[in-house]
Amino acid sequence: MNLSLIDISILLGYLVLTLFIGFWLSKRASKDLEAYFLGGNRIKWYYLGLSNASGMFDISGTMWTVAIVFVYGLKSAWIPWLWPVWNQIFVMVFLAVWMRRSNAMTGAQWITFRFGDGRGGRLSHIIVVLFAVVSVIGFIAYFVEGIGKFATTFFTWDLSASILGFQLTSQQVYALIIIAITTVYTMKGGMYSVVSTEVLQFLIMTVACVSIGVIAFNEVTPDQIAAATPEGWANLWPEWNLSLDWSGIFPELNDKIDQDGYEMFGMLLLLMILKGVFASLAGPVPSYDMQRILSTRTPAEAAKMSGLTSLVLFIPRYLMIGGLAVLGLVYLKPELMKMGADLDFEMVLPMAIQEFIPVGIKGLLLAGLLAAFMGTFAAFINAAPAYLINDLYKKYLNPGASDKKLVRYSYMSSLLLVVIGLIFGLFAQSLNSLTLWITSSLYGGYAAANVLKWIWWRFNGMGYFYGMLGGLVASVVVPPIYRIIVPGAIDIYMFPVTLLISMSASVIGTLMTKPDKMDVLKKFYKQTRPWGFWEPVKREVIKDDPSFIPNKDFKRDSFNVLIGITWQMSMVVLPLYFLSGEYTAAWISLAVLVGTSAILKFTWYDHIKNID
Repeated sequence: MNLSLIDISILLGYLVLTLFIGFWLSKRASKDLEAYFLGGNRIKWYYLGLSNASGMFDISGTMWTVAIVFVYGLKSAWIPWLWPVWNQIFVMVFLAVWMRRSNAMTGAQWITFRFGDGRGGRLSHIIVVLFAVVSVIGFIAYFVEGIGKFATTFFTWDLSASILGFQLTSQQVYALIIIAITTVYTMKGGMYSVVSTEVLQFLIMTVACVSIGVIAFNEVTPDQIAAATPEGWANLWPEWNLSLDWSGIFPELNDKIDQDGYEMFGMLLLLMILKGVFASLAGPVPSYDMQRILSTRTPAEAAKMSGLTSLVLFIPRYLMIGGLAVLGLVYLKPELMKMGADLDFEMVLPMAIQEFIPVGIKGLLLAGLLAAFMGTFAAFINAAPAYLINDLYKKYLNPGASDKKLVRYSYMSSLLLVVIGLIFGLFAQSLNSLTLWITSSLYGGYAAANVLKWIWWRFNGMGYFYGMLGGLVASVVVPPIYRIIVPGAIDIYMFPVTLLISMSASVIGTLMTKPDKMDVLKKFYKQTRPWGFWEPVKREVIKDDPSFIPNKDFKRDSFNVLIGITWQMSMVVLPLYFLSGEYTAAWISLAVLVGTSAILKFTWYDHIKNID
């Protein structure tokens, strides 16, 4: 792609500005560990909300979503429930409040708060630290290839070089440069730097998204979209068997639907809901999302921060996704079909930018896309060193270390994790695949134990450890066996089996070991105030403090979750309907958005304003 001097200047200006921010904030961040990793719990919630939204603006995920909108149309809005995309609603409604009340610095420290410092608590603490560190290394290794591919798609300069005896391709050198810049500003400024640059990145990305939406609206008509898509493409409501037939329009897409395994759409949706409820109740995994929650000033601000993340993320993001999809359907289909067996939907992005985006806006858009990569990467490398320094070094090796030493070691641990991730990504692709496999397995086994930790008083540290371990083993063993029995099965069909094994390991491990100490349980319950099966602990807390008021918000929280999921879904489909020319449905979606916002104002926002 040929970039003008104006576009290149915008890109370089953005990179210089991010470095300046990191160095400018370094003095404030280096005060102590709380300042470095949590911004001293002084950062305002709306900045953290914008930062969190930027960290979730993963461009690789965005390109995948463009592909599914291209193929599945409006029904694609359900497919992100695989993760599930609405886990943020559970966090917004009640989990952010519960988590922030711990006053912990990391997810691993939170585990000690829940299970104490006995054998079970220590084992649980260590497995969460390992989970966080391995996740970050795997992510960095993946990032090397992803950001290199992004750079070489747009920049034509040959930067291949020999470094320390290793011959690196242009893609790898671009990755090293961008990762180095991101690592420097993140190391110097800590959470202050991450949040400040991510707010900037979010603003740039939002301008880029709106620009693509406007261009797509002006360049594509509803009649053109109808001619380029099969019957049912603009129908949101799910069917038991997917009825999209691309024969005669784009036959290769029928093969993609078969490969994806989404033909039995009704069964898929039921499994997504089952997985989604458990995965959402489990709460955030120990990464950037959890760090944002723990960085807020109060529990109420943690909830508002999570709500803002959903509010500002989906409409701009789906303006870009919908815009790229409809531009691709109408104008780029001949070019895509020429790829034949090498059909790559991610090429919709550079092809659309090259053909439709004017000078100046192109540079801003590329800066925004680069910002999406850098923001997610920065969030991860800020989160993981907290586990190494606060949860391993300070806890087990040097409890009396000075703040200056701890911050200096945080710099070193950030650099070490990045270097290890780079080695995996650059020189050991098989190990990289293994790391990502392990990380995926850990995520697969995360749900059961992390649901029980909130709602069941008897669940102890040993049960948590065995549940996480059982989930890991199941996630490794079940998929190959399942695929032998059911060839071509996708991962979500295996989730009930993995969940059952992990849940069994959690319950058996708990019942075969002693309960945690009542003092630990009382402190956790009184401070966190969750709902669930806590009756024996609740009686002891009330005995000590008759003024204690237990949590009776289960029904209200459940109602708000249902309203919140509808609220979020309306923000997803509104830009898709609008850009597809389905204006009546777009107006209905807007009405749903306004109505659910009003309900949440009274049933959620007014309630959380008064909590502590």
